[in-house]
Amino acid sequence: MAGQRQPVGHAGTSTSWHRPVSTADADTYGSSSTLSAETATGSYVLTVADYSGDKELDAAGWALPSNKFTAGGCSWRITYSHDHEDWIRFWLCLEEPPVAGGTDLDDAMVRTMYSLVDQAGQPVPSSLRKETERALSTIKSMRYTQFMKRKRFESYYLKDNRFSVRCDVTLVRRTCRLSGVMAPPDLRRHLGELLASGVGADVTLEVGGEAFAAHSSVLAARSAVFQAELFGGPPEKEDASVTTRHVRIHDIEPSVFRALLHFIYTDSLPEIDAGDETVMARRLLVAAQRYGLEGLKWICEDVLCTLCPRRAAKQLSLCS
Repeated sequence: MAGQRQPVGHAGTSTSWHRPVSTADADTYGSSSTLSAETATGSYVLTVADYSGDKELDAAGWALPSNKFTAGGCSWRITYSHDHEDWIRFWLCLEEPPVAGGTDLDDAMVRTMYSLVDQAGQPVPSSLRKETERALSTIKSMRYTQFMKRKRFESYYLKDNRFSVRCDVTLVRRTCRLSGVMAPPDLRRHLGELLASGVGADVTLEVGGEAFAAHSSVLAARSAVFQAELFGGPPEKEDASVTTRHVRIHDIEPSVFRALLHFIYTDSLPEIDAGDETVMARRLLVAAQRYGLEGLKWICEDVLCTLCPRRAAKQLSLCS
C-alpha cells in the first residue's frame, strides 16, 4: 500500500462473553462425549467523516486504517478502501495473538459481520453483510470483504458526506470432552440382594406370624416413621447375647409388608400376580401413607387410576 492515514471520526468497542452450551450424546450405560462451544464477540464502529476526501486519497493509493480493538482476546484493526471495480471494502487484520492468560484459540473459528450504522447508532438491516466462518489460523495476516458497490452506497446510504460502519468479530472455540465409562447403577440390585440374604441384618420385623430380617439403617434412611420407631426412643439396655432387635408390626399383611420392604431397598415393586394388582395397590397405598413413602404412594395411585379409575377416586379420597 502506498500510504496510510487515520480516518476522521470516532470509534467504540464492546465485548461480551457467552457461556458454553453443551449437548451430550451417550448410551444409557457406556462412554459419553460432550460438545461445547464458547464464543467471544467484540464490535468496533468506524466513522468516516469526509467520504469524498478519503475517496480521493484512496484513489491515490492510500488505505484508511482504524484504531486497534479487542475481540476474544485478540487485537484487530479494520482498514477501509475502494478497489478498482468500484467496491467499498474493508480489511480485517489480526494485529496481535490472544492476550496472555486468554483462552487457547489454536482451533478457533472467526465470524465477521459488517453493517452501516444510522444516526441513532443502530445497524441498518439492508446493509448487513456476513462473512463465512473461517479458521483463525488462516487470517493471521489480512482478509477483505467486498462490502457494497460504491454507486449503490452513494445513492442510498451516504448522508452529509459521512458514514459509520460497525464490524462485529466473533471467535468460536469448540471442544469435545470425553468422559469415562459409566457403570450401570448396581445400588438397587445390591440392596435387593442384601435384603434377600439377610447378611448383616440387625432387626427382625414380625408381621402376621412371619419374620423379616432387615437393616435398621436402611429402614431409617428411607422412612422417617421407621427412624422414629427404631432410633427415636431411649436407648435400650444392651444384652451381649442378643444380636438383633425384634419389632412386632400390626395391621398389615405379610405379603403387603414384603412388597413394602422390597420398595424400601430397591425403589421398585416386586412381581405381582395377575389379577392381584388392584388389591395389592390399595393395601400398599395405605402402607405407604403409614410409613411416609411418597414414591410408593405415587406408584400405587398411578396403578389404581389406570386399572380402576372409579374405585381409585374413592380410595384416594379415603386415604387423603
